[in-house]
Amino acid sequence: MYKIGDEVKDFTLLDGDGNAHTLSSYLGKKVVIYFYPKDNTPGCTTQACEFRDNYHEIKKNNVMLFGVSTDDAKSHQKFSEKYNLPFTLLTDPDGEVAYRFGAFGEKLVFGRTIMGMIRSTFIIDEEGKLEKAWPNANSKTNASEVVTYLNSLK
Repeated sequence: MYKIGDEVKDFTLLDGDGNAHTLSSYLGKKVVIYFYPKDNTPGCTTQACEFRDNYHEIKKNNVMLFGVSTDDAKSHQKFSEKYNLPFTLLTDPDGEVAYRFGAFGEKLVFGRTIMGMIRSTFIIDEEGKLEKAWPNANSKTNASEVVTYLNSLK
C-alpha cells in the first residue's frame, strides 16, 4: 500500500472503448484516481454523478480524473453513457492496481467479509508520487473534498 510521498508504480489500464491509459503518460499533470466497487449501484452512481457535477472544477485545475473498478469495458460504456460522465472509467479486472493502493481487499458487506474494491480516492502529483489519499471515501462528499483540496493549492 502506498503512503503519501511514495512513487506510484507505472500501470496501464483499459477504458470502456479499449484504449490504454498509462499513468506515466500523464506526468506533468496531477491525476485523481477514484476506486469504486461497481457500476450502476446506488453509492457508486452517487459518487460518479458527484464527480460529473464537479468535473469543471477539477478540469480547470488541469487535473486528469479517472474512475476505476473491476467492471468490464461494456459495463463502463453503459454506465458512462447512462449518466453522461465526462471523465474516463478504467477497468482493473483483477484488482491488481487497486490492491497496490490499498483499495482492494477484505471488506464488510451486509455483515459478511468479502474481497472487493474499497471506495478510495488518490491524487498523484505531477512527478508520479502519491500526494493525497481518501481511504474509505464517502460517495456523497468525496468529489467536493477533492475540489476543495485542489482549490487550496492555488
